[in-house]
Amino acid sequence: MSGEVRTWLGERAERVIETSCAWVFLGEERALKVKKPVNYGFLDFSTAEKRRWALERELAFNRATAPDIYRAVHPITREHDGALAVGGAGEVVDYALEMRRFDPDAVLSQHPDKVDGDLAEALGRTIARFHAAAEVRPEAESLAYALAVNAEHLAAFSGVLGGEETRALIGEADATFQRLRPLLEQRRSEGFIRRCHGDLHLGNILLEDGAPKLFDCIEFNDRLSEIDVLYDLAFLLMDLCFRGCGPAANRALNAYLDEAARAFPASLWDGLAALPLMLSARAAVRAHVLASQGELGEARAYRAAAAVHLAPQAPRLIAIGGLSGSGKTTLARLTAPALGPAPGAIVLRTDEIRKRLWDAGPLDRLPAAAYAPQESTRVYAAMLEAAGRCLAAKRSVILDAVFLRPEERAAAEALARDRGVRFQGVWLQAPRAVLRKRLEARVGDASDADAAVLEGQLARDPGAVSWAVRRSDDLRAVADGLVCAPD
Repeated sequence: MSGEVRTWLGERAERVIETSCAWVFLGEERALKVKKPVNYGFLDFSTAEKRRWALERELAFNRATAPDIYRAVHPITREHDGALAVGGAGEVVDYALEMRRFDPDAVLSQHPDKVDGDLAEALGRTIARFHAAAEVRPEAESLAYALAVNAEHLAAFSGVLGGEETRALIGEADATFQRLRPLLEQRRSEGFIRRCHGDLHLGNILLEDGAPKLFDCIEFNDRLSEIDVLYDLAFLLMDLCFRGCGPAANRALNAYLDEAARAFPASLWDGLAALPLMLSARAAVRAHVLASQGELGEARAYRAAAAVHLAPQAPRLIAIGGLSGSGKTTLARLTAPALGPAPGAIVLRTDEIRKRLWDAGPLDRLPAAAYAPQESTRVYAAMLEAAGRCLAAKRSVILDAVFLRPEERAAAEALARDRGVRFQGVWLQAPRAVLRKRLEARVGDASDADAAVLEGQLARDPGAVSWAVRRSDDLRAVADGLVCAPD
């Protein structure tokens, strides 16, 4: 784009936003985005036609997640009188992408603290549905390319990032990749490599009308966007963890997995073994990008975070039982973020698994037939099977279920023994009146339990409970005890 075009658009804009490869000219109701005439190697916008190609791909790709924001690509033309115009009939001198203007303060990077439990839940499910509908790209290089780029650029900045630490990070990332290569190749064959967003951090997620919208995906380099879906999600998880929003990252991951399990094969859980490497790779990208921009303090912090993500931790299995309304899900969500490597433990909840098995939405109410004894047996079996896969992938797991039958509790303990992991069982208790009140107050939850269900549970004998019995009036203290309990 010529300086003349930039000046002309700037004079007509209320505000101009500049990035490393584009200018965005904000008007009263719309925004015009124009690519810079740059060539960084991984992107090439050096000619008007190349910029048009990139803008048209940006329009097409982003319509999958933000169709009401991305409108059209217009030529910038020079008219017969020499004046410039957007969408005129004269000679084309450049191109602009028209977008609906939105409040920049609504972008989540401006207020990461807004990502509470409900929004994190919505984020995870939104991304999972996007991935389920995305085109499969089994021929893509995926993580290998990202790691190679990271190694090159980290080495170039090792002098300012810390030479010994940076070399150790590069070596550990490569060793981990080599160990995981068979798993990653298996995921390729099973359809987990898809055309993804590619740049899915908080700065590219907008909150409007209480719902998250993903925008500004990568269009200029398919090697950065045709990736493993879990690597796409990893950018958001890493970003949340780095900003101190670990509970939100954990909630987003678990919501993503519940939603993704409706569309992807059961090997979805196996892929969690690669999550630490993917989180590390995302942090490493931020490290060398910030180093190149002179932000050395933050760059070193990301380099350190990348190393921490690769540090192994032994998985654990926690089972939380108790009657409906006793606080099992609340305790699981309080405990999970601090259990195991970031962003924490996988929470497997029978209420959600039952909805998946019945092909129902997470908030849909199921018929009574879904709670027949044989159905409950099927639900517990599915929960334990998923838990076994997660433990094999070195992820800690929390089982969230009533566990009213002794054989259900015994099966959870047996799984831990079979996998050679530490087990903790907790049985939550609360007065009948408290349980009823909690059930009556529930809204927007996967559980279908009501007062009648509770009365049926109270009438049954759970047998001898060997798990630690805890009151549910201070679940934060119970969660802290679970995380910090000695071996």
